[in-house]
Amino acid sequence: MKMNAWLTASLLLSSSAFAATAPHWEYSGESGPDNWAKLTPEFAACAGKNQSPVNIGGTIKAALAPIKTHYVAGGNELVNNGHTLQVNYQPGSTLELDGQRFTLKQFHFHVPSENLIRGQAYPLEAHLVHANDKGELAVLAVMFKVGAANKLLDQAWKSLPKSGDKVAFDSLLDARKLLPTKLNYYRFSGSLTTPPCSEGVRWLVLKHPMTVSQAQLDAFKTAIPHANNRPVQSVNAREILE
Repeated sequence: MKMNAWLTASLLLSSSAFAATAPHWEYSGESGPDNWAKLTPEFAACAGKNQSPVNIGGTIKAALAPIKTHYVAGGNELVNNGHTLQVNYQPGSTLELDGQRFTLKQFHFHVPSENLIRGQAYPLEAHLVHANDKGELAVLAVMFKVGAANKLLDQAWKSLPKSGDKVAFDSLLDARKLLPTKLNYYRFSGSLTTPPCSEGVRWLVLKHPMTVSQAQLDAFKTAIPHANNRPVQSVNAREILE
């Protein structure tokens, strides 16, 4: 689905959400997920039929092409937009998908995970957001279980900005440190998991989790002191491939 330049720019500025001038939304209460579609006509897609996240199950075996990433160190700043912690990424890192090149724009985090895998939630999920030259989006999702500390997160969360602030890194972060060795994945068509919930997003959810330490999870929760996961949405007529 082609997205206009304004929407794509808003996405990349504020973690798959609108810029600061957008209508206020939250993860609970009257401005929470159950009411997002009612807050403004701009959020009407939040009531759509192909929404994310989902509970991955009932999958269909398919000959999925191997994931091909061409990442280099490029994470230059950490933004706290009040909804998540987001690492903005410099140009130069790409994902090859469907014969197209998608550029990595940013990655951000949800605690607990938004997508479920056969009913299982994880304590942390990372979303690596990519866009092609037509403004179409592809999200590579990585699950994390509690275990050893992740080296990238140690670097990223060394100095946590307050809500509405950002900090620059002393050295560029390398998104490759977020990925497991094996890149087996589930694929489905979905949406942004935050308003405006635009559909037509290519979702790739990796099967193999990485690890995050409890201390790193606690650090995230000091910066984002509320759960920031949208509840799973109905799969409806969609196919989930693996």
